[in-house]
Amino acid sequence: MPAPGRFGAVLTAMVTPFDDQGRLDLDAAVRLARWLVDNGNDGLVVAGTTGEAPVLTDEEKLDLWRAVAGAVTVPVIAGAGTNDTRHSIELTRRAQETGAAGILAVTPYYSRPPQAGLAHHFRAVAGATRLPVMIYDIPVRTGRKVAHETLLGLAREVDNIVAVKDAASDVAGSARLLAEAPSGFELYSGEDGLNLPLLAVGASGVVSVAAHWSGALHAEMVASFAKGDVDGARAANARLLESFAFETGEAAPNPIPAKAMLRVLGHRVGECRPPMGPAPAGLEDRARAVLANLGPDAPLPVPG
Repeated sequence: MPAPGRFGAVLTAMVTPFDDQGRLDLDAAVRLARWLVDNGNDGLVVAGTTGEAPVLTDEEKLDLWRAVAGAVTVPVIAGAGTNDTRHSIELTRRAQETGAAGILAVTPYYSRPPQAGLAHHFRAVAGATRLPVMIYDIPVRTGRKVAHETLLGLAREVDNIVAVKDAASDVAGSARLLAEAPSGFELYSGEDGLNLPLLAVGASGVVSVAAHWSGALHAEMVASFAKGDVDGARAANARLLESFAFETGEAAPNPIPAKAMLRVLGHRVGECRPPMGPAPAGLEDRARAVLANLGPDAPLPVPG
């Protein structure tokens, strides 16, 4: 495994806390961000998929990035991408003034643009900022895979496109990309179930959902693999499998389970905004079972 990436080795794709009326709760976001850093996280991705970006206003995103970046000393990656290039450019420009350390630029969703359109979009976003940009490739949600040649061209030709958050479920394709990309281009696993396989082909770290409650165990897995202790990394990954199974599903897609888990741990994160919420009955009981099975690897609940 290469050295940890420029943003660290373990990043949580952080949920966005809301109060009981569904309003953004910045105080809760600050407390959660600090707790995540204290529990194994090297960086935070804020207002991404898990952060319910599609239902946040621009001003809410800006307030969130500013509050979290001001509260922690680790890199904060701002999920400034949308399915509208002009909108993404404007959000990206404004995000760099909030203290963010980088930009997460998701593949434009719903429209299903051609590869030439995707390349133009990412170049335009990167050109709007001095910050490093991480492309977010998640075809299951966007409807469009960023093709190998598209990613490779961007990595080679755009200086501040420095990484990809890889949730494409194609480990062989990821290995090929890393083999052909220029030195310094980084790949982060964006799919918890493939964290260890992607580390094996050269990933620099993970952007995780389950690291909300298992950041220290994620850090142990990554550190074990980095020092050549493959058996130790496999053992840590095995202890995480139930968490990976819990974090999403047809009845409760991400981020519904993550918020249920955090509520069980005493964090004031609220429910997901529509159309995602509310959580189905019994989800918090499942969360308690997952925590119980983590045993000593489980984090302590926050004081009431």
